[in-house]
Amino acid sequence: MVREKVKVSTSTRTRQWKCVESRTDSKRLYYGRFILSPLMKGQADTIGIAMRRALLGELERTCITRAKSEKIPHEYSTIVGIQESVHEILMNLKEIVLRGNLYGTRNAFICAKGPGYVTAQDIILPPSVEIIDNTQHVASLTEPIDLCIGLQIERNRGYGIKTPKNFHDGSYPIDAVFIPVRNANHSIHCYGNDNEKQEILFLEIWTNGSLTPKEALHEASRNLID
Repeated sequence: MVREKVKVSTSTRTRQWKCVESRTDSKRLYYGRFILSPLMKGQADTIGIAMRRALLGELERTCITRAKSEKIPHEYSTIVGIQESVHEILMNLKEIVLRGNLYGTRNAFICAKGPGYVTAQDIILPPSVEIIDNTQHVASLTEPIDLCIGLQIERNRGYGIKTPKNFHDGSYPIDAVFIPVRNANHSIHCYGNDNEKQEILFLEIWTNGSLTPKEALHEASRNLID
């Protein structure tokens, strides 16, 4: 557990967030709890709602958005020598968490030879991107075959939903979730008398590892004042 102070601009004036709890539950689950005080009556709820909206809807993330292989006839087909269906492989690729600050789209690829397990560690990425959890499963090769898949990586925000018209030439778009924050909650503690009542804002942030809660707090705060 780590406690530290985090300076973040949350409005036209500079305030100081204090991190009162920080922990890593797993490679893909980070938690942070922050407080901001003192605040005038009504300010904590206004800031808390705005921060939660920014954390869950305005941060960017890097994801795999497309997979391509000439040997795949359609998404729901199966390939001899691979335990998973093509659809299951695409779902596994969707779950891989990446960290990177790339702009536009970049190419990556998987080249593996069976028998054996294919994991995120087998993905060849551009220099600006890294994998958070190399053990994430992609496919199980049950025979001595080659698995080669081209990947497209993109940085964006919100959701990237595939449509049927995007399927062509063995290229399959992946429903990407460009949201690094898994959840965010805020609560308020009031103190003082009726004439000088003040508030403390508590903000909890859970991330998937592509950003730490502290980094997410910085980015969300910057987005609010830009």
